[in-house]
Amino acid sequence: MSGDTLSAVLVIIGDITLKVVIPLLIAYLIGSLPTGYLVARLRRGIDIRQVGSRNMGAMNVFYQVGFWYGMMVLAVDIGKGAAAVALIRWMGWMGVPPVMELLGGAAVVLGHSFTVFLKFRGGKGGATTIGVLIYLMPWGIPLYMAVFGLLLLITRFPTISYSLAFVGFPFIAWLVYGRLEYVIFAIALLVLPGVKYVPRVMEMRARGGSWRHFFLRRGLKDRF
Repeated sequence: MSGDTLSAVLVIIGDITLKVVIPLLIAYLIGSLPTGYLVARLRRGIDIRQVGSRNMGAMNVFYQVGFWYGMMVLAVDIGKGAAAVALIRWMGWMGVPPVMELLGGAAVVLGHSFTVFLKFRGGKGGATTIGVLIYLMPWGIPLYMAVFGLLLLITRFPTISYSLAFVGFPFIAWLVYGRLEYVIFAIALLVLPGVKYVPRVMEMRARGGSWRHFFLRRGLKDRF
């Protein structure tokens, strides 16, 4: 290999590292911050993954540690998703292509779900997914909050309410933003949290005794 060829290869590798590898790694590490785990450890000395629903998310912190601690975890986890995409967008001045915003959004959710700091055992990724989507599509916030509020009034079940409210984002991407890549991304991004929720859904349905009780709770404290 000639010196010119080697130099060209090194330039390509450096370019890929700067514009692809580093942004994805940063997004993954931001997502990997185990907020719920740290709050539960510092506040009550417990492993949040071993109590309640055994999830590292905000809802389990609500019930096992306290309301305001749960709110803090929720805010930080949403912030992680938004911050990762915002940072990659800012890195556009370095030549990072716009598509990296979407790939970084996926990376930050993967980081939350498979955090390197806890042997790749993390949360479901729902709140971080919210952060990614509301940053990319802020016009989806009013619809999301309206659907979430309505479902919460009907079901009294926060988790299923905020999960089903996600369905509005692909429609926002299509009707408001008119971007096919956002439609595909919104649908694809919801797959990971959705798949990770399946075992928990089946567990709660078994404990509740029926799908009716699963979807229509007696109150916010009615938890399986």
